[in-house]
Amino acid sequence: MPKVMIIGAGGVGNVVAHKCAQVPEVFEEILLASRTRAKCEAIAAAVKARTGREIRTAAVDAEDVPALTALLEAERPSLVINVALPYQDLAIMDACLAAGVDYLDTANYEPPDTARFEYKWQWAYRERYERAGLMALLGSGFDPGVTNVFTAWLAKHHFDEIHTLDIIDVNGGDHGHPFATNFNPEINLREVTAPCRHWEEGRFVTTPPLSRKVLFTCPEGVGTFPIYRMYHEELESLVANFPSLRRAQFWMSFSDNYLKHLEVLQNVGLTRIDPVEFEGQQIVPIQFLKALLPDPASLGPRTRGKTCIGCVVTGVKDGAPKSAFVYNICDHQACYREVGSQAISYTTGVPAMIGAKLILEGTWRRSGVWNLEQLDPDPFMADLNRYGLPWKLIEDFRFEEH
Repeated sequence: MPKVMIIGAGGVGNVVAHKCAQVPEVFEEILLASRTRAKCEAIAAAVKARTGREIRTAAVDAEDVPALTALLEAERPSLVINVALPYQDLAIMDACLAAGVDYLDTANYEPPDTARFEYKWQWAYRERYERAGLMALLGSGFDPGVTNVFTAWLAKHHFDEIHTLDIIDVNGGDHGHPFATNFNPEINLREVTAPCRHWEEGRFVTTPPLSRKVLFTCPEGVGTFPIYRMYHEELESLVANFPSLRRAQFWMSFSDNYLKHLEVLQNVGLTRIDPVEFEGQQIVPIQFLKALLPDPASLGPRTRGKTCIGCVVTGVKDGAPKSAFVYNICDHQACYREVGSQAISYTTGVPAMIGAKLILEGTWRRSGVWNLEQLDPDPFMADLNRYGLPWKLIEDFRFEEH
């Protein structure tokens, strides 16, 4: 009887719990664990009210490998879905190895003391997971995750060779706060303030954060938004697995209001990730700021608007140049009505459930450590349409950098 353990009880954990509960034929038993059991119990109550499914809960410190290993050995889940903080990825992978449990996450490991978004630490587990006959699936969120699958699907069905990739992430939603982040503030601000890296003719090129801006018009009337080039971890795996790529870039939308607040916070040092002394105690400014900002899990009731996330690819097909855009549009309020979360959490949580489903069904399961684009994209693309993130394709799409 398949059992899944979800680790993390934030906004994404809430979505994963709801979406797993909606698929009882795959997720027959669900255990939700985090450091704060009360958060798990609140999610379990919401899932019970919406779906009628019972979810068990547990308290565990995901960074305590012996304690997590003991919980895994006692519960014997088939799979761990890790939606805790990225700092905890390696500890959870270690516990899964020790207990003999498959592993899935939605974001790559980040060392706490420096903003470095690299897969090298997790890729180093490949041989250990393969020898143990276990699977680790990395980055089964939206970006990374769905964007990797979109790229693989286009490469499989619409191109003989892909040459450029532009991943575009637009959040056209408005939560009404003067300043807030749509997912964990500490992770969000570390990403946004890190130097940009994009792939150009065989190497990564580094530029200042958010120094390249273009306007992008989303399909289906979502609107036109300024998008800024920044680094995102899926570029690292995609350029490795699609060596024909000559250029690969990641773009995200930010409002002028967001950037104004961010500039002030940077100028006064509140986005720093190194400890400072305050009244005899060591505090990390960005962690203090996180405590002051609205909890992303609280944004669902008040966020209006839509997201538009997708991949623009150019290349050749049958000797002729070709371009295409595959994308999803997600409505914040529709997500809140379904699972009580805004679209940013929804677009991460649904792909986590789909990746878990494909592992548990055996469709994707294989020993070792894998990124999503290394697996057959077709069943994942079908499940996106089935479970709440329908996608569309526009051929001969032109992304103009102006």
